[in-house]
Amino acid sequence: MGIDKQSEVAANLQIGPTSLGMVRIYVEGEGVDLPLDFDPDEAQEIAEELMTAAAAARSMGAAPSKKKR
Repeated sequence: MGIDKQSEVAANLQIGPTSLGMVRIYVEGEGVDLPLDFDPDEAQEIAEELMTAAAAARSMGAAPSKKKR
């Protein structure tokens, strides 16, 4: 699967600080339990990349509507 392909995979995402001063991105889904720890500088870079990607996506037009469950 590439970054520009739609997917039917669902997962939960949690983001927060750890007791060791790291930032954890925690992904949980069917068959997936993935804690990813980053130092604060790396987390800041990821946040900036997310903001840049969101701005680029907005400039492409309206986002597809979310499916109701």
